Amino acid sequence: MSSLQNKRIVVGITGGIAAYKTIEFIRLLRKANAEVRVVLTPAAAEFVTPLTLQAISGNAVSHSLLDPQAELAMGHIELAKWADFVVIAPASADFLARLNAGMANDLLSTICLATAAPIFVAPAMNQQMFRQAITQQNIQSLRLRGVEFIGPNSGEQACGDVGAGRMSEPAEIFTVLENAVSLSQDLMGLSVAITAGPTQEAIDPVRYISNHSSGKMGFAIAQAFAQRGATVTLISGPVNLPTPNNVRRIDVVSAQQMWQAALESAVQNSLFIGCAAVADYRVANIAEQKIKKAGDEMQLTLVKNPDIIADVGHLRENRPFTVGFAAETQNVAEYAKDKLQRKKLDMICANDVSGGQVFGADQNALQLFWQNGSIKLPQSSKQQQAQKLVDAIVEKMNEKTNEKN
Repeated sequence: MSSLQNKRIVVGITGGIAAYKTIEFIRLLRKANAEVRVVLTPAAAEFVTPLTLQAISGNAVSHSLLDPQAELAMGHIELAKWADFVVIAPASADFLARLNAGMANDLLSTICLATAAPIFVAPAMNQQMFRQAITQQNIQSLRLRGVEFIGPNSGEQACGDVGAGRMSEPAEIFTVLENAVSLSQDLMGLSVAITAGPTQEAIDPVRYISNHSSGKMGFAIAQAFAQRGATVTLISGPVNLPTPNNVRRIDVVSAQQMWQAALESAVQNSLFIGCAAVADYRVANIAEQKIKKAGDEMQLTLVKNPDIIADVGHLRENRPFTVGFAAETQNVAEYAKDKLQRKKLDMICANDVSGGQVFGADQNALQLFWQNGSIKLPQSSKQQQAQKLVDAIVEKMNEKTNEKN
């Protein structure tokens, strides 16, 4: 039996020659006994007809935001609430831009803005349009907000160009969705607290000490756990990132604020992941007024901040499975193993940040260490790294539980 049986799927179709492929995707969904409602953009109706899609899906096709009959029951809101998943195939460059901007100027974009359901998109466009910096920025921004991308593939395009931009085949889209549904609830009952981003340590009312952390890795980990049904608390320093769907967020600024929130959350969760780049020191005496320039030098007295991950690792009661991060510029494995032992962690994730790499980037590579073992996660997007990391953490947690039993 398919995991998609009885699932309610809104299939959105945007303008593009690949729209004809979506008919086969809908057929696969119906064969798996999923319920399907199709939404067309005005441009999509130039490529595939509502009558064809109605016959394949078994339901009337929606294509107008201002349909008087549908809006008697607030149709766009009802569809948004009805959906278990929203799949947009093909997703044009125009639609990705509007989705990223949060626009709601047609029925499909309005549904995406109004739904709490996971959104999957299968891009399809000319290879040059796909390569454009603005398109890539839109894709990265949407990924950070939890939108799942399927493809695109590379190959010959309808215009005669060759390159990335071909919509994934219907069977590929179906398999990705089916696998996502299978995984979507496998971590229900698991509660996890995650720290992410930098901290800011005030010098005076206008200056502070901080670091280069963007928070992207921690947010990606929170998103990966939440997508699989875990209850997630994200303790974040100052970052410019949207909160992933179904994640409870606690915003903090300083290391001491993060320490307090982390220790309170740690004892309430079965898993704690310290991904934040916490400032090691803070200014001993914060000036009440802006410090004025006086001479060529200024001396600050710094005092040590609490070690959040070590304090969690050494908890005696209600200690969660504890995972730390080690960002190193040299002797990465050696320093990571030392932190694993000294801070009493169950696992540590090490990365090489020499030369400024990793911080703020969308790619990452990790090496995971635990007692008597290690694995490498080759460089990939932080979203992909997060998914692999979740698998590794869950595996080690299960092993520890089995050892106790």
